[in-house]
Amino acid sequence: MASQDWFDKDFYKVLGVSKDASEADLKKVYRKLAREFHPDSNQGNAKAEAKFKEISEAYSVLSDKDQRAEYDQIRAMGSGARFSAGGPQGGFDDAFSGFGRGGQQYNFQGGGFEDILGGMFGGGGRFGQSSGGFRGYGGPQKGQDIVSSVTIDFFEAFHGDTMSLTTSEGRTVKVKIPAGVADAQKIRLRGKGYPSPDGGEAGDIVLTVKVKKHPVFERDGLNIKVNVPVTFVEATLGATIEVPTPDGENVKLKVAPGTPSGRSLRVKGRGIKTAKDSGDLLAVVQVAVPSHLDDAAREALEKFSAVAPTENPRADLLSEAKR
Repeated sequence: MASQDWFDKDFYKVLGVSKDASEADLKKVYRKLAREFHPDSNQGNAKAEAKFKEISEAYSVLSDKDQRAEYDQIRAMGSGARFSAGGPQGGFDDAFSGFGRGGQQYNFQGGGFEDILGGMFGGGGRFGQSSGGFRGYGGPQKGQDIVSSVTIDFFEAFHGDTMSLTTSEGRTVKVKIPAGVADAQKIRLRGKGYPSPDGGEAGDIVLTVKVKKHPVFERDGLNIKVNVPVTFVEATLGATIEVPTPDGENVKLKVAPGTPSGRSLRVKGRGIKTAKDSGDLLAVVQVAVPSHLDDAAREALEKFSAVAPTENPRADLLSEAKR
């Protein structure tokens, strides 16, 4: 994952932190600098944009434990001892002219050339055994993921939508929100994250979707629930009522005579629709009790009470509670 120009870049200086800065300190400084130099806050300012990219690169390396260790090692090598050419032709100078500041000679002292290469390329054996990428085994490393979240309303989640998001580097990314996306569901945009520092695959954007609650509709799996008030007379004698749907049109439902409060009336196929399945609309009956009665209505209700069935609707409740 290392880059040749790490010899020349002081990422600690770029962020203005010490070499022993903690992860928390790095994050705090990066957020402050990112806000200051973000392209959205510096429209048309090329210097601010360049600074922002420099800050993002520095944080990308130093915030990753493995990359930071490798960076520190390479920087120490670049500023430390020297090694000299070791042969008439094709010596160390030629082999490493592209690896550092071409032509400059280094003379490593101490653990020996093989030990240094072993630590630098991530392997414990000889240079010839290394395979794939600068680190040695496994090839180039994938770039870091960008983890973020987005809040959408109920109907955007129900119907699906396409929106534009701006990354911390100022890139605009189109995100397709699929119809039927659920609250807390994650969407992965492959290859839209940070680039690999050594030519490998770019990271992903991992987006957590947060769906706002709706005052009328409530999601239950793939079904949509809606509480529907009905009058005492409608529930008792039966009626045909109108019920709203998330599609925007109302549907007519028949309430059977004697329908109790809490019963669900199902409308097939009018719930959440995804690429694989669809749910139903559940209209939950709620018997609305009038809070004010005039004298005529009260008198009529008292007459009804005198001739109404005498069974106790709480009899089963009281009996079951004693088990």
